[in-house]
Amino acid sequence: MVTGQRGRPRSFDRDAALDKAMTAFWERGYEATSISGLTTSIGISAPSLYAAFGDKRKLFDEVVVVYGSRYGDFAGVALAEEPTARAAVGRILREAAEVYTDPAHPPGCMVISAAINTTSEEVAQALRERRNTNLELFESRIRADIATGELPADTDARALARYAGAVLQGMSQQSRDGATREELEAVAERALLAWP
Repeated sequence: MVTGQRGRPRSFDRDAALDKAMTAFWERGYEATSISGLTTSIGISAPSLYAAFGDKRKLFDEVVVVYGSRYGDFAGVALAEEPTARAAVGRILREAAEVYTDPAHPPGCMVISAAINTTSEEVAQALRERRNTNLELFESRIRADIATGELPADTDARALARYAGAVLQGMSQQSRDGATREELEAVAERALLAWP
C-alpha cells in the first residue's frame, strides 16, 4: 500500500507564507492577486493554500491583520502617546512618510492600495471600515482637544479628521508613484500648517 502525503508540506511556515502573501497583495492589490500568483509567491500548491488558509478572501483577511500589527499600528500608538491631536497627526504623517517609502517592502499602505482595484464589495467594505475606524479615532482625539480648549470651539472635528485622512491616503498614493521620504515629510509639514 502506498501512502501519499497530502496537504501542506511538513516544512510549511505559516508566518513566512503570510509575509509572502502580504507582499503579493500589497504590490498588486486584492483583485489582481490571483490564486496561482499566491501559490507561486508562497511556494505551495493550490490545495495546500486552501488547506492552510481557506480561500483567497480568508487569506487576505489574515494578511490585513498581520499588516496592521506590523505596519499600521503607528497611527494608534501616536494617538495614544502624543499630548495633542495636532502632535499625534503630525507624528502619524511623518511616520507614514517613513513607512510608505521603506524599501524593505512595497510602497504605500496596503489597506489603501489593495482596495483600489477590487470588484469585491465585501473586500472594499472591510477595508473601508478599517479606514473609517481610523478617521473616527482622529475625530475623537480632535473633539477631546476641543473640549479641553486646545483647539478652538468652532473647529469642525469631522472635517479636520477627514483632512488628515485625505493627506495620509494621498501620501500613500504618492509613494506608489515614486515620492521619496523627504518629499512626503515635506507634505506632512505643509499639511500641519492648515491645523487650527
